[in-house]
Amino acid sequence: MNISPASFETVTGLPEFFAYIFIFLCGAAVGSFLNVVIHRVPIEESIIFPNSACPQCGKEIKPYDNIPLLSWLILLGKCRHCQNPISARYPAVELLTALLFLLVYFQLGLNAFLPVGLIFAATMTALIFIDAENMILPDVITYPLLVSALLVRIIFPLFFGDLYFSDLKIYPLIYLQNYPWWLISLVGAILGGLVGGGSLWTVGAIWKRLRGVDAMGLGDVKMMFGVGALLGWQLTLLSIFLGAFSGAVIGIFLISRQKDKDMQTQIPFGIFLGIGSIIALLFGEQIIKWYFLMFVP
Repeated sequence: MNISPASFETVTGLPEFFAYIFIFLCGAAVGSFLNVVIHRVPIEESIIFPNSACPQCGKEIKPYDNIPLLSWLILLGKCRHCQNPISARYPAVELLTALLFLLVYFQLGLNAFLPVGLIFAATMTALIFIDAENMILPDVITYPLLVSALLVRIIFPLFFGDLYFSDLKIYPLIYLQNYPWWLISLVGAILGGLVGGGSLWTVGAIWKRLRGVDAMGLGDVKMMFGVGALLGWQLTLLSIFLGAFSGAVIGIFLISRQKDKDMQTQIPFGIFLGIGSIIALLFGEQIIKWYFLMFVP
């Protein structure tokens, strides 16, 4: 992404250190909300009502026991009422989201695209943990991801031209330079979605015809339609490659630990696609430039 970050100190007059504290706290708070999403969305419960409660005793969690990271430490990982253990996943998601927000801010800087990057990272985090626990990627998340990606690809070029999307000036969009930026960006979003979701759907259809089993769920396809729409075709291909490579490494490791070695271990691919998508958003341009510098004459 062609991003020109502004200095937090220049904009606010405050030291940069305050920006990192603020971003970390926002990330921890968002992580607390993501825990609700991760728990309730798969069982089709409202993420707003009722208030959070202990899954063991059903007692409502008071606000002072729902402070991200701190409450879990203060309570020593146990419910105040029933003393049953609270899953370590809750502080882990909060800490991971906080650190991820810091990384997004560090990489993207202070600019108009920062909220998009933070929301994208949070969405991928929720999908990663939901897929890890339930092996599903819910439509209630993947469909809004696609719609919001299309809106971003239309709205941002209206105000910033080609500033935030690197695919607008590469093949094949380079041949559309006489058209408005928002239209070029929308075409790029559609192309990216087809490369992301379309390629996975094609691979899955071929595999099912050849082997008679599903290679992946449609949730992966829908997820990558949204990722592709936002990132464009180049970064989406990188996301899929990184996801496939990391998934293959983990798969080989898990199969090597099986006694029967039946090669049928099921691994939620959405986990690795989500990780690959975050890496592509933050470091994709550098990775692609490094690749061409090292391997393309």
